[in-house]
Amino acid sequence: MSAYRLPGWGHPVELVELPVPVPRGTEVLVEVQAVGLCHSDLFVMSVEEGVLPYDLPLTLGHEVAGRVVAVGELADSSLVGSDGVVHGVWSCGECHNCQRGQDNHCVALDGRVGCGLGRDGGLADYVVLPHGRHFVTATSVPPTALAPLADAGLTAYHAIRLHADALAGDCAALVIGVGGLGHLAVQILRATTSARVVAVDPRPEACALAERLGAHHTAMSVDDGLARLTASTGLTGIDVVLDFVGSDDTLRLGASALTPGGRLVVVGGARGSITVGKGLDLPLGWQVSAPFWGPRSDLVAVVELAEKGLLDPVVEVVPYADVPAAYARLHDGGVTGRIVVVPDRAPA
Repeated sequence: MSAYRLPGWGHPVELVELPVPVPRGTEVLVEVQAVGLCHSDLFVMSVEEGVLPYDLPLTLGHEVAGRVVAVGELADSSLVGSDGVVHGVWSCGECHNCQRGQDNHCVALDGRVGCGLGRDGGLADYVVLPHGRHFVTATSVPPTALAPLADAGLTAYHAIRLHADALAGDCAALVIGVGGLGHLAVQILRATTSARVVAVDPRPEACALAERLGAHHTAMSVDDGLARLTASTGLTGIDVVLDFVGSDDTLRLGASALTPGGRLVVVGGARGSITVGKGLDLPLGWQVSAPFWGPRSDLVAVVELAEKGLLDPVVEVVPYADVPAAYARLHDGGVTGRIVVVPDRAPA
């Protein structure tokens, strides 16, 4: 089979030929139908040796949709023929966090999260999963829309669900960055909360997308977005800020927009920082959190929203041969929504 592999730290991916994996024990073999490209891939490709505990070469791709075509002798054979999406956090299923439904916080991961992030991922004709529980079936969502739900949809949903109590009644949510995750957050907020949704992005096309997807207010700056919210509703602050950028500037602006009791949720990976503490210039009852990906149960909920027509990723589909160019565009910021790769030849 063909696969895009990272051959060394700081190198671009290379297209190589590999043997098709043979599932053993509890393993499940998935024929890949679509795979999303993510900024996390760019981070893995760019870091220096020693930053991540990964063994190279490594097949990238952690947003994977496909069909189960074979299973190991200890796996659930009824999965064969099922279409669905891969839950990329390959947890142990046994630790105390896994047992209480927080498998995204599995204590046994040891830095190697799972699919495409420490273990071979789905930017290939086939991917083998350690266990059938890492596969979520889906019946009515096309693979190109299903793949981005594995990370972009799941991460956004998880960040919002954790703060459902603050997103009830008369409240406001601020989405900073209407990109691959932010445009899904707008839809999830509208589908699952009563919040007035303010979406901020310096790109006019991103603001237009947010408005089309249901944001109540859009703006190219946080100050302008907050002013529009106040003029329309009388609300003078934000209850939950979802920062899908995570830079020094966006963290500072997001914190400044909070209402008393407000929460700053840092999702983006721009490696910004903010100083928090009692007695600083933050509203009473402030909270700052940095959620990670999401558990399998949240991916099931995300798939259900998509199957009901309440969540529809904006995707640009590219052929398999265009992966290097697509990563370059993603790096340069020339993508609205999510890039999804589809095989350009049928796997053998």
